[in-house]
Amino acid sequence: MGKLIYNSSNREIEIEDRTLAHLRVAIINKLRRSESFAMTWEHGIEHGSGRTTLWLHESIPLQFVFSGNRPPKLNRLWIEQMLLSANSTSGLQYVPEPTEDEPFEVE
Repeated sequence: MGKLIYNSSNREIEIEDRTLAHLRVAIINKLRRSESFAMTWEHGIEHGSGRTTLWLHESIPLQFVFSGNRPPKLNRLWIEQMLLSANSTSGLQYVPEPTEDEPFEVE
């Protein structure tokens, strides 16, 4: 289980390493183009339900901490779907990983 650490907050968001690796690519892709955006995730019942939204901006420190030492093979389609959600008014949200041969539909 990896962690996303935003700003100087002591709050660490636990995210499975494979998902975090894909989020990392999508987030860095947006920030390196100086594109700010919102990111929202649900806490889950085990963490009291609810959801949190962050505003991601290139000037705010962001860390991706992985528990494993091997980077996973990335699913290009999943990254593209994450980027599409980041470009929406709802901001970047978790989308389930598609299979590589799943048709890609733009909404």
